[in-house]
Amino acid sequence: MDIHTHMMELALDEARSAAQRGEVPVGAVVYQPDGTVLAKAGNRVVEKADPTAHAEVEALRAACAALGRPRLDGCVIAVTLEPCAMCAQAIALARLQELRFGAHDVKSGGTLNGVRVFNNPACHHKPAVVDGQMAEESKQLLQSFFKARRNKKDEVEKP
Repeated sequence: MDIHTHMMELALDEARSAAQRGEVPVGAVVYQPDGTVLAKAGNRVVEKADPTAHAEVEALRAACAALGRPRLDGCVIAVTLEPCAMCAQAIALARLQELRFGAHDVKSGGTLNGVRVFNNPACHHKPAVVDGQMAEESKQLLQSFFKARRNKKDEVEKP
């Protein structure tokens, strides 16, 4: 198994943990090209009552803290779902070398879909983007999570 696949596996583990906490199952891992993991995180929006506590932001904060600097030059982030515009901008500001993500988010994505932050002339740093890594696993995890929530809601609403 190559380093990038291993990192996406770790991101999927974080996403599964987020789902168990009732969070939208998105996971992220920030790592160096040699495979050194700097940080792992899953969504914590509900837990922290913080709309910015996305997996990517949580992982970026922890990685910057681990290195003691605000930039992550030369580092890679693996995320199970295409980052939203907020997270894409945070990735650009952190100066990550590369973004790798699993499932596309056609509705709320911020990199290859939606607002396409990295294509905006105001974006000063554009990481390399590799999409579709373990996309099916990421997509299935999200679909299962939301299906279970819909089913639970339907059960509660039935007289």
